[in-house]
Amino acid sequence: MLLRRAASHIRGLSSVILHTPPSHAPRESPTPLVFVSSSSWDEGSLKGTPSIPTRLALKGFTSLQIDLQIPEASMKNSVTMMTEYEDELFSRIRSSSIPFPPVIFSREATCLIAQTYISSNPASGLVLISPPINNAELIGTKLPTNLAEFDYEPKFPIAVIDTPERVADLLKRNRICQSGMVDVIPVDQLNEEETFSQIVQWLDKLGI
Repeated sequence: MLLRRAASHIRGLSSVILHTPPSHAPRESPTPLVFVSSSSWDEGSLKGTPSIPTRLALKGFTSLQIDLQIPEASMKNSVTMMTEYEDELFSRIRSSSIPFPPVIFSREATCLIAQTYISSNPASGLVLISPPINNAELIGTKLPTNLAEFDYEPKFPIAVIDTPERVADLLKRNRICQSGMVDVIPVDQLNEEETFSQIVQWLDKLGI
């Protein structure tokens, strides 16, 4: 099946792929979906989700894939990193001309980028796939220096998807997952099929 349009281009260091619904899609949702990754920083950010944006476009969602990259000089300080990533993500979303605040999707370490972004920018929702338990656990591996834990309040729909074992740990140690406003969704495996199924069910539940 061919989508009505799949635009791929590179602006600066980051790559952007836009998927829009085909004419035979059952509907066309006004709420865009943005899938955030940074494969140069965290290879795991692309794991298990390569064709989910395309499959969601077939269901009527405009889906934007953004693989972020920032200058290496910005990677020496964690606060600088997140500021640069937030600015880059804001720029790519703005230049895509999507009409409404998006639902943001991210996986593993790039959940930090997504949470930095939604802390000061509008969003219709947030989906964190296998997020870190906290920022501190990434120091020395993904983060070069300390990064304060997030203190935003979940004032819009948020879902966290992970395996049952990690869900149990997140519920004990992750502030956001302990909020009654957040949907914490266990899956047997974090493969594409199970993740896609849970995303579709969650979007349907919200009426997006």
